[in-house]
Amino acid sequence: MATYEYEHLKGACKLGKMFEWEQPMSAEPLAACPECGQAVKRLVSAPSIRVGKSNAQVRDTGFTKLVRRDHGIYENVTPRKGESKIVNLGDQSTYPKIKH
Repeated sequence: MATYEYEHLKGACKLGKMFEWEQPMSAEPLAACPECGQAVKRLVSAPSIRVGKSNAQVRDTGFTKLVRRDHGIYENVTPRKGESKIVNLGDQSTYPKIKH
């Protein structure tokens, strides 16, 4: 199933001027609103594809990613030069360097 965006050609209904409708990719586009029966057209929109970022990409965009390993102990999976890979809660010398 895919989610498509549609727009009423005249006015709107309780779905709004524009609305999303889930239907099989093989289905023909809707010609009429399933709620009110008014004429609609399917809009062209970007697909919703989510791609995760690698730890290196996270680091290179300026973020730090900590993963909890034990109570009060975290692994810095995005360490920069000179930073500790292990972060101990309460030991500021192991904290990542924060740029202002």
